[in-house]
Amino acid sequence: MSRRSWVASVAVVLVGVSAVAGCSTSSSGGGSQVTGTGTGSGGSGTVVQVAASINAWGSILEQLGGTHVKATSIITNPDTDPHDYEPTPQDGTVIAGSKLFVENGIGYDSWAAKSLAASPDSSRLVIDVGDLVHIPNGGNPHRWYSPSNVNTVADTITADLKKLDPADASYFDAQRQRFATNGLATYKSLIKEIQGKYAGTQVGASESIFAPLADALKLDLVTPPSFLKAISEGTDPSAADLSTINSQISGKKIKVYVFNSQNATPDVAAQVKAAKAAGIPVSTVTETLSPANATFEQWQVAQLQALITALHQATGK
Repeated sequence: MSRRSWVASVAVVLVGVSAVAGCSTSSSGGGSQVTGTGTGSGGSGTVVQVAASINAWGSILEQLGGTHVKATSIITNPDTDPHDYEPTPQDGTVIAGSKLFVENGIGYDSWAAKSLAASPDSSRLVIDVGDLVHIPNGGNPHRWYSPSNVNTVADTITADLKKLDPADASYFDAQRQRFATNGLATYKSLIKEIQGKYAGTQVGASESIFAPLADALKLDLVTPPSFLKAISEGTDPSAADLSTINSQISGKKIKVYVFNSQNATPDVAAQVKAAKAAGIPVSTVTETLSPANATFEQWQVAQLQALITALHQATGK
């Protein structure tokens, strides 16, 4: 994608990886962060080094692995735009040392694939989310905003952890069940609430990050798809799309405007300002966990609750 200038020169840092894998620290732009550690409880006591390119997937990976993984997420800073991220040497070390790595794919984190290729390991398992859920390059990469994709990835992580540590298979099954019934309970409940109360409600958005969730919530996202894609990829939106959105806002044809605060272009900032001036509630989403120490479900629940507040304010329902 045109605005993503990925750095691939990480191979030089891969000497002596096994001695330091999983022990990286955060950098100012996001950086590697150990998001979970464990000494093992019951079973074999095995602790597997695992990692993810972004902490949306990393949080799920950590929770499903529990005490039998040491989980690291590469991008963790909510103020970082993952589209523009440049990996550090420490990131390459973490990726090289992982026995299970979750990359988003779909052109979103090409640097991760290059890092994996620079440190081949026949025993490493890699989950490419785009391949897993059959979204090709050029498709919408924000799959953690698709509840069905989240479930598919969680199932696959569990299956791969069981392959890496078969002695603790029952533990991983229990973790998966706990994540589904406890961790995601409020998340699922809020999704159903929005589907039931607000299905068909017309909304606008600043970019394609919101599209998978809008589909799941049965909201009518009327922003031109070409605009959503342009902002996501860092290209200039067309004058026709800008005119359409300005008309939607000025004519109050949308009830809520959903804004990705990690990708605020001048065009988007103008739309946010116009929406507020028109009395259209603005609801915010981010690409990475916010705050950075939240779990996936805490982050998503907070955003869904904010969206419900905005929809209620706009519709009275």
